[in-house]
Amino acid sequence: MNLKPVLILLGLALATIFALVCVLLTRERSPRTCQSLPPEQEDPEDGQSLVFADLTAEEMSQVVRYLRGHLGVPLVEAWRAEPSENCIAWLDVQVPAKAEVLRFLDSGGARPPREALAVLYFGQQPEPNITELVVGPLPGPAYHRDVTVRRYGGKLPYHRRPTLAVEYKQIGRFLKSQVFPSAPAFMQQVMEYDGANLATVAAAPRGFQSGDRVTWFVLFQNVSGFFLHPVGLEVLVDHSSLDISQWAVSRVFYNGQYYRDMVQLESAYVQGRVSVEKVRRAPRDGDFSSMKPRAPAAAPFPLQFEPQGPRYRVRNNRVLFQGWSFAFGMSVSRGLRLFDIRHKGERVAYEISVQEALSVYGSNCPAGMSTRYMDGSFGLGRYTSPLVPGVDCPYLATFVDTVSLSDSLRPKKRKASLCIFEQNLGSPLRRHYSNLQSLYYGGLVNSALVLRSIATVGNYDYVWDFIFYQNGALEGKVQATGYPSSSFLHGDGLRYGNRLWEHTLGTIHTHFVNYKVDLDVGGVKNSLMAQDMEFEMAQAPWSPEQQIERPRLTRKVLDTEDQAAFPLHSKMPRYIYFAANSKNKWGHQRGYRIQITSSAGDHIPEASSMERAISWARSGCSAWQGRFQRAPQPCQLGRIAGWPGWEAQRSTILGSAGLQELI
Repeated sequence: MNLKPVLILLGLALATIFALVCVLLTRERSPRTCQSLPPEQEDPEDGQSLVFADLTAEEMSQVVRYLRGHLGVPLVEAWRAEPSENCIAWLDVQVPAKAEVLRFLDSGGARPPREALAVLYFGQQPEPNITELVVGPLPGPAYHRDVTVRRYGGKLPYHRRPTLAVEYKQIGRFLKSQVFPSAPAFMQQVMEYDGANLATVAAAPRGFQSGDRVTWFVLFQNVSGFFLHPVGLEVLVDHSSLDISQWAVSRVFYNGQYYRDMVQLESAYVQGRVSVEKVRRAPRDGDFSSMKPRAPAAAPFPLQFEPQGPRYRVRNNRVLFQGWSFAFGMSVSRGLRLFDIRHKGERVAYEISVQEALSVYGSNCPAGMSTRYMDGSFGLGRYTSPLVPGVDCPYLATFVDTVSLSDSLRPKKRKASLCIFEQNLGSPLRRHYSNLQSLYYGGLVNSALVLRSIATVGNYDYVWDFIFYQNGALEGKVQATGYPSSSFLHGDGLRYGNRLWEHTLGTIHTHFVNYKVDLDVGGVKNSLMAQDMEFEMAQAPWSPEQQIERPRLTRKVLDTEDQAAFPLHSKMPRYIYFAANSKNKWGHQRGYRIQITSSAGDHIPEASSMERAISWARSGCSAWQGRFQRAPQPCQLGRIAGWPGWEAQRSTILGSAGLQELI
């Protein structure tokens, strides 16, 4: 056998593999600025998108220095602040008023002053409060103004403040140093507590009425994927006092029974009056909850490549792709957001942004049955995580760093927290194979540009996508992954979920996601239209004795909020679209269709005292407020677009649906 050809082929194969690996490993992770683009993709603007840009690290540092020098009160690092001290909770860019921005972008007006929004916790005041200050102009701040009353109709009481990371640490120390030692026999013999083998997860909201600050903490084994390893113990902590020494336990729950505190639980246990359910101790990797692969490595996954390099360009906070252009940013509390979205140079939407993610739980354990998570209070942008090439995003993606300042006085860079990539969708955008009369085939490859971030809020990892299609469609999509939140399985627990492990109940819960979509279809003066069909009886002109049930179009302008709000489970028009104050060459109003692609389901009974806090989730569709619901389903908006559920309140802002251009 002649080995020479075999060795030559083997060498060529190794060289090819080596070249591919080098391309993947050396692909730059920072935004590209030198790609050549088709003429229709050349960027006509000169830094205009920076009016929406997130704060830079230097701007954040300047704002902190200004606040520390001009407020006349001491500001403590938020990561170590006592509840009775003052601190900066977080900073964000203060996006200028829309009217000012449009004058600047469209009419040659002056660039609006660049400002920051600072959220401060003032615990060291006669009346502790939350205050929001606008600080400017940047980069050299010289003034600040209090916008709290204007935004919220009054002062914000201190008990409404979202919980900082330091408060969770303080509660953890309180449990470890004071609460658990009060039940030594129970903790040692039942929990096998060694000071480090238990983890806690907090429920929310923190009470039943305004002013409460009491939180149920669920105890889990401190192993990988601990969310799936409840031990049956839950503790209700009253941390409303600004004096940590005054914190106390209000109630204790163990395996279906409630106790006044850990002392009463200890007494009952010692007397043999506690129904003990011993939980098998899990290994450190969590066993079934481990993220380690359970099967040997398979063949490599398929990869995409860009034969002539990327077909998009990233400049500062602006992206250009085919006919699309848009600015992007990351809000600390709300997460991913887009501004000034244009297709073929014409503005489609002024703003599309994530607003809130709500999850309502049910269980026969106290924390599970009372949980209504509103993840914006934790921070959808604050917990944006680094993205891993080849898993979270394709190897060929452009990765973008972002900067934030929260729970600290110093900005923090979040490496590779956004990614941008074009992907082949694997199905034709359009095609036809003609086999009648003339014979021909016509087809067009379908691809889309994706802007992605992933926020890890507790057990959930939310994968946020904005997707831009070649035909003018824009899709908003969110997927939930990570771990489910669980309860301890006892009693009639199977009424509230399914069994996941020996003592683990995967609890029933819902997801609602709230988006803001401010559409400018052909300008700011547009109207919401409902289009449907109905059958009419007509005589057949060629056979008058026969009747035909003929479908015809119906059209209606939805010009009030009540008309535009469609309660859940109610009948909706087949087509809803925003019509421009202009017509195409055929005399039809230009517009974008809103496609509803998922059902939100029931959020919470309206009679609930908590319902007003999440009333945006009442409607499956409404036209003015731009609030989307129902997370794990894709949503579209654009020339052909859709989002899951939305609600109306103010003109030009619309939510949850897709948008399809009517031509």
